[in-house]
Amino acid sequence: MTGRERVLAALRFEQTDRVPLDLGGMPSTNISCFAYPALVKALGLPWRRPRVYDTGQMLALPETDVLDALQCDVITLQPTLTNAFPQPELWHLYDFGGRLDSEVLDPAMFETREDGTVFQPCNNSKMPPDAYVFDTEHAGQPLLLTGDLPKPDLREVRERLNASLLTDEQVNGIVALAQRAREATDRAIMFNGFHAGICIHAYEGIAVFPMLCLTEPEFVAELHDIAISHTEAQLARLLPVLAPYIDVYMCNADDWGTQNATIASPQVFRDLFKPYYRRMNDAIHQLAPEVKTFLHSCGAIYDIIDDIIESGFDALNPVQWTAGGHHWREWKNKARCRIALWGGAVNTQETLPLGSVQDVEREVADIVAYMKEDSGYIGCAIHNILAEIAPEKVIAIYRTAASC
Repeated sequence: MTGRERVLAALRFEQTDRVPLDLGGMPSTNISCFAYPALVKALGLPWRRPRVYDTGQMLALPETDVLDALQCDVITLQPTLTNAFPQPELWHLYDFGGRLDSEVLDPAMFETREDGTVFQPCNNSKMPPDAYVFDTEHAGQPLLLTGDLPKPDLREVRERLNASLLTDEQVNGIVALAQRAREATDRAIMFNGFHAGICIHAYEGIAVFPMLCLTEPEFVAELHDIAISHTEAQLARLLPVLAPYIDVYMCNADDWGTQNATIASPQVFRDLFKPYYRRMNDAIHQLAPEVKTFLHSCGAIYDIIDDIIESGFDALNPVQWTAGGHHWREWKNKARCRIALWGGAVNTQETLPLGSVQDVEREVADIVAYMKEDSGYIGCAIHNILAEIAPEKVIAIYRTAASC
């Protein structure tokens, strides 16, 4: 089977010749740019500078020879960026204050301070010399416990969204890139483009927005109607011409879970999120029946898996079974033949950083052997592979999963 055939068969709950695998199909199934050079070397591949395409999480864009070596089946596609083929014209040298010989899309995004801290003025984030990712104070979402809860102005939201509707030129550019990607690879293409526009922390932050859902549900419903109406308009312009060249649409990154529970109650999801996700998924499946929809939602979300399924999604990531007290077997049994699980092959918080290579191999073998039952599974770690992870462990994930 080709990578594309393998992924699509798994998403249809059909049997595959082996478990399909993903590294870097979207920005939560990837690897740190600090870990990437060691992985390339351990695979016996030629040296290259990591191309840092996500400068918040500091993620490398995996090249196709790395995907070949790890038997990965997914290519990423963004509106102007892909790893299906080289785009050297996009990349420029940058060394992050002497810490990493790399390439970035725009070196002007960064400032290096005297103490070695690298600063991104566009979002007021910084990466100190002993850190491997950028961060902002209060994660950019402060909570003030005085006065009314802040909330977005609906008129301004509507005007901003209307102004961001895709132009014909933008649509043509995306489609041309996707067509070239399709011609360059037989892997599945995941489009990471225009998200749903609703999220439990999309407006005013993770501390505020869940409270607005409780105190002003009518306001949130109107906000979500505006956002999904805009998404439907974008989809109507883009999907009919893009669909022949993509396989999976990464619809949203909506992290509903903490380490122990959902951020808001399952009823909030059912009342204020589920109907709007259903509208979006119905629109995608009507406009592009062959394209599968993908939701990223971290944390302890076991209690809303049924609702995510009923929202119309085809695939759920990252399968964070380590959060919330439910075993990975329970996740698989709840999802079985109803929604594909994408990820969860190894515990990225404990086994991967703290265990041995043999520990990683044992855990991956146990999990993947069960997850692949009745198909509906694409393998990768629970979340991004962090900077400190030895390349032997990364290789162990993929080679063990491929052999299950």
